[in-house]
Amino acid sequence: MARILAVDGVPTLHVEGPWHLAVTPQGACATPDDLPGEGWIPADVPGTAAASLREAGLWSEAAPTPLHDSDIWYRATLSGTGRERLRFEGLATVAEIWIDRVLAGTGRSMFLAREVEADLSGETEIALCFRSLSTELARPHKRGRWRPLLATPGSLRHARTSLLGFMPGWCPSIDSVGPYRPVTRRALRGDAADIASADLRTALDGGTGRLTARIELDAAAEGPACLICDGRRTTLQRTAPDVFEGELLLPGIAPWWPHTHGEPRLHAVGVVVADRHLDLGQVGFRTITLTRPFEEGLSLAINGVPVFCRGACWTPPDLVGLSGDRDSYRPLLELAREAGMNMLRVPGITLYEASAFHDLCDELGILVWQDLMLANFDYPTDNPGFQSMLVEEIAQFLHRTQASPSLCVLSGGSEVWQQATMLGFPREVWAGSFVAEALPNLVAEIRPDLVVVPNSPSGGDLPFSTSAGVTHYYGVGAYRRPFDDARRAEVGFASECLAFANVPEAATLAECGLTDPASPRWAAGIPRDRGADWDFEGVRDHYVGLLYGVDPARLRREDPERYLALGRAASAACMEAVFAEWRRSRSPNAGGLVWFFRDLAPGPGWGVVDCLGRPKSVWYALKRAFRPVQVTLSDEGLNGLHVHVHNETARRLDATLRLAFTDAGGRVVIGAERVIEVGPRDSAAWSSAELLGRFFDATHAYRFGPPAHSLAHASLTDTGSGAVIAEAFHYPQGRDPEPQDIGLSAELMREGTGWALRIATGRHALGVQIETSTGRPSDNGFSLAPGATRIVPLLGTAETGDAPAGLVGALNGIAIARFGRGD
Repeated sequence: MARILAVDGVPTLHVEGPWHLAVTPQGACATPDDLPGEGWIPADVPGTAAASLREAGLWSEAAPTPLHDSDIWYRATLSGTGRERLRFEGLATVAEIWIDRVLAGTGRSMFLAREVEADLSGETEIALCFRSLSTELARPHKRGRWRPLLATPGSLRHARTSLLGFMPGWCPSIDSVGPYRPVTRRALRGDAADIASADLRTALDGGTGRLTARIELDAAAEGPACLICDGRRTTLQRTAPDVFEGELLLPGIAPWWPHTHGEPRLHAVGVVVADRHLDLGQVGFRTITLTRPFEEGLSLAINGVPVFCRGACWTPPDLVGLSGDRDSYRPLLELAREAGMNMLRVPGITLYEASAFHDLCDELGILVWQDLMLANFDYPTDNPGFQSMLVEEIAQFLHRTQASPSLCVLSGGSEVWQQATMLGFPREVWAGSFVAEALPNLVAEIRPDLVVVPNSPSGGDLPFSTSAGVTHYYGVGAYRRPFDDARRAEVGFASECLAFANVPEAATLAECGLTDPASPRWAAGIPRDRGADWDFEGVRDHYVGLLYGVDPARLRREDPERYLALGRAASAACMEAVFAEWRRSRSPNAGGLVWFFRDLAPGPGWGVVDCLGRPKSVWYALKRAFRPVQVTLSDEGLNGLHVHVHNETARRLDATLRLAFTDAGGRVVIGAERVIEVGPRDSAAWSSAELLGRFFDATHAYRFGPPAHSLAHASLTDTGSGAVIAEAFHYPQGRDPEPQDIGLSAELMREGTGWALRIATGRHALGVQIETSTGRPSDNGFSLAPGATRIVPLLGTAETGDAPAGLVGALNGIAIARFGRGD
């Protein structure tokens, strides 16, 4: 059912405690009567035992003490009288609920909310016991048909708990234990009807929104009821003594769009029933359809408009405390939006995020792909008990997110089908009937507007076939394929892709004490697949050598700082190149989600944002690659260089397109310029021959002589203001990082109430890197054409009165340009 945010203006009340916790040996305390009088520490609820123990100085992320081997007890006193309903939104994992020392409920799933009713008598004691998960996992269980290397032990296939903490090489061994989601209370009125549930359904038919509501009371009630949305209302009809139902039509309603394609418009919903006012939050109206059969590659249209979905696979903002509040989510989700991401996938190795996550994605216009929390294992979905728990888990999630327009895809899990296939099992073994048959029916009952994907990946003759359904594409990346593999693979939709050991910026490395890439601590932060004899730093190093013609191992020994700089640039270049290819109008690709959004630990992790929440070079690269108005270049060999312009906005693009070919000295060999128009949500492409009006070996494919140019540069500028909208570069002879005098300069300047940098270069500047004492640059790691000047705002400097200081360099520049104090 939909969430009720407030009744008569009173929001849901949290059981605030104070709470305390104690760690006891497994099985030592059978009931609260056996608990010790000492050893209790203050505890935050919602939160985890690890977070509270860390606050008390009894636990550390650097050397995490196992908690699954013990029992963890929480207790608090609840004041008040009368009958109340207590709701426990998330208990990790084998839990007991004790009310005044009487067992009132149990839970065996981290992903299920539990409710109990209690008669309060002034001072009522609540005790929660989280029994040892290790004990549970050690019980005799039926073995699966396959055992993945991803996580251990194999008995996790029976447990409804997150795989976070159980994946060596992927994630720190941090045990998730405790009431990590809110504990709430609601008084049950004995003298009048109370609200039992609310159900909301939205639809968009042409320009008319359709809002359907069903309100159920716990007793019969008299009086009218009405549904209110967007300032309009309708009367709800009584369909039973305790049920009111109705539909509100909203002609001309403003639809909800992903932020790259329009405004994510939301509309407040309220209900008046039984003399009570219900705040049901906000809804959005949108349609989601497939533009082609799933077997040809997932491709989504929002409100009838095809959307190129791009973003990343989400990881929790707080691995220790599993915080689910807006303040934890907002900074990261705002970074996702700033980078042009319009989709985030919550993968099956993590956990269902809190309601605040979905609320913010609704507000920010970020589509959400949600996996079931099933990954790699042979889960016993044919077992009635397990299936019943899984069905309840799915239903609770869909009801909780019932009004969320950002939720668009529900997947039956991650790499379950792929794991079985790669181990040689036939289709009848891995193509499970639950996710292929039962899941679509369940979703159709509660959220018929969602797209259901049986598994990620799935859809082809093999689940991981790159050209069908959805795939996990690591051709460029883990498999060290050349860039042209991104085209050859004919990827339809990559729900995972482009994993590299992405190097954080220098400031983060210094703060985390990770300045030496040869140290054991550095090695501990490198992600790797369990059992593999390679890691993802080796993957990144491969592309460092390929792109820049250096020996990364030697560079690592002789010049670690240079090694890290080229590593940052290589990951960024790979991502820009692949997404440029996938956004071509003739590409079959309809989306790509990078693996991961944020690091789970300090070091060169998969994240495009580091463990401190700061953007890495790859985040800036994706920000450039994901621009809604974008220009890219593609090497078409004998057909020359092609220029592609994309306009995802609802307005016509009027711009000036320039294409210039320059030699090593920065002189223009040949160029072209024209005024272009690209329609709303449309793309256009031109060959270099069409733009130049003559033959020119733009890709050095004909090789009639030595190459005439070393750089091709395309720029898109606004016809009215002359502002540069987007740029693209092509290197027919490869990227030359050899340091030379390029005439790089940087000048600090005021911009409004903040600061900006005016950066200029005489020759081509490759991979311009900005380091600043205050704020962060709006772009970093970008390149500049010969003779170019660019203004780069320093974000976050408006709040401080002091001028920032720092330096600007380029991969191919000898000199460092300093700015601010001491420049």
